[in-house]
Amino acid sequence: MATEQESNLFKQQPAGDTDPATQPLPLRLAPRDLSEFVGQENAVGPGTPLRRALEADRLSSLIIHGPPGVGKTALANIVARRTDAAFERLNAVLAGKDDLRAVIERARQRQQAQSRRTILFFDEIHRFNKAQQDALLPSVEKRTLILIGATTQNPYYYLNNALISRSLLVEFKKLSEDNLRILLNRALRDERGYDGEVELTAEAEEYILDVAGGDGRRLLQGLEIAVLTAEQKTINRDLLEGVYQEKYVDYDRDADHHYDVASAFIKSIRGSDPDAAIYYLARMLEAGEDPRFIARRLIIAASEDIGNAAPYALTLTVAAQQAVETVGLPEAQIPLAQATTYLASSPKSNASYEAIKKARQAIRDGLELPVPPHLRDSSYGSEKDKQASGEYQYPHNYPGAYVKQDYLTEPQDFYKPTSHGQESRLKKYLDELAGE
Repeated sequence: MATEQESNLFKQQPAGDTDPATQPLPLRLAPRDLSEFVGQENAVGPGTPLRRALEADRLSSLIIHGPPGVGKTALANIVARRTDAAFERLNAVLAGKDDLRAVIERARQRQQAQSRRTILFFDEIHRFNKAQQDALLPSVEKRTLILIGATTQNPYYYLNNALISRSLLVEFKKLSEDNLRILLNRALRDERGYDGEVELTAEAEEYILDVAGGDGRRLLQGLEIAVLTAEQKTINRDLLEGVYQEKYVDYDRDADHHYDVASAFIKSIRGSDPDAAIYYLARMLEAGEDPRFIARRLIIAASEDIGNAAPYALTLTVAAQQAVETVGLPEAQIPLAQATTYLASSPKSNASYEAIKKARQAIRDGLELPVPPHLRDSSYGSEKDKQASGEYQYPHNYPGAYVKQDYLTEPQDFYKPTSHGQESRLKKYLDELAGE
């Protein structure tokens, strides 16, 4: 391939990392072409649309999302090796908007001077905020850039809808045990790995396949550390347990366990069990869940399940979200825990949630009430019309800042406050007004 492509491929890496002998095992074993790519058969297996596009070098912009260690970067490297387009690489953790502008300008010049395409692999693309992502839109739309965006997060939460609509969305899932076994055998047998000089006991092999949890990089990194620290060529389970130390948490941010644990978290809050809620919070954090996702769930729960029974819950959860953005992990776990235990320990009311749900359903069912004349905007219409409509009575001019008048042309009964917590005060107040 072209020299420009090769230099771009490694330009953000230290010079010594390009020497295969010094590269970590996962890099040494990275697939060189699609025949060596392991897993993701539904996305890039033989005959799939993406596979055909890759083989024909007719790639369009795509966003690859999935957990770590499942082949997102490996696929981009294969594209870099086989494409006739110029290949650029950015990582949102290291790059800024100026770096992106420079890539776009080089791509524009290539397109004008050489009619040559540019492919940009943008790793961790979710780390760019949506304003920064906007800078990509014109180039992607005009095909000045062909984007390969990679993210471990749900793109619908973190990427601009406009960017998503201009890209093919591809989901990579965690590797199966069979996929991991292929990687392990390749590491042990391939000349780029240990070339048959290292063995695993049967017990060690089953352990490493289990503890990797569908993450190919985790499997290979653990194996490499074990080999480097071993005093013998046969690796046993005890050595691997010392390497991994912590058991893999069975929790996939993009699969069923993600939703199961998040659901259990909210239901424990709703059920007023702070111990269960804090357990599920800890489980999500230990598994690497994005704390912003947790903060959003807490804000929703504060209004849906607690509501006016403890109105401070919403303030606290919004503050927790701001704390997450300001301090990040690990410190952000403390405000998240504070909000979680407060919500789980608070009186509950879903009256506000039920009220808006009923009101919207009534509108969908055809309820369309005209605004009473005395509530209409007084800044337009003739004086005669205003007099005919009746006078609006300003509540603050009456005792208790209340005066009885119609606010709907047909009475409705959407909000039904409970007797729980502080909402009981609202219920008492409204009941007193209704009794007048």
